[in-house]
Amino acid sequence: MSRLSSVRDALVRAADAARLAAHAPYSGYRVGAAVLASDGRMFSGGNVENASFGLTICAERSAVCAAVGAGVRRISAVAVVADGPAPPTPCGACRQVLAEFAGPATPVWTASAGGRGLRCRRLGRLLPFVFRFISASPPAAAASRHVCPRRTQSGS
Repeated sequence: MSRLSSVRDALVRAADAARLAAHAPYSGYRVGAAVLASDGRMFSGGNVENASFGLTICAERSAVCAAVGAGVRRISAVAVVADGPAPPTPCGACRQVLAEFAGPATPVWTASAGGRGLRCRRLGRLLPFVFRFISASPPAAAASRHVCPRRTQSGS
């Protein structure tokens, strides 16, 4: 077994275990996620639903928060496992949070319960136009790389 497939399998197993511990009394849709830190440590978390649905925490953000709380600032791989017949994809908020700590080439493996239907997508494909904060007064050279050119009077 290659190192990549053993890492993938370990991440998927950790995500599946986190799914079983998820708190989903309202939807019944349990999700677990696991992230691999650049130093090799693995962190997992499950979705935590709340009666006030807007306060629900997704599994991906739960796993990222566990990693960040342990000092991690770089994530090199992600796995997400959910109840249901089809593998899930992270929601937009989770994609943006993952992009804060992972690059566009980061693999995001998704599967149904038990690791069925395993798929892999790169984070950059899931979130091609990631939001990046630009300070209010960046150096001129940096600013020119991050803003769209102004339209001329002729409209071009």
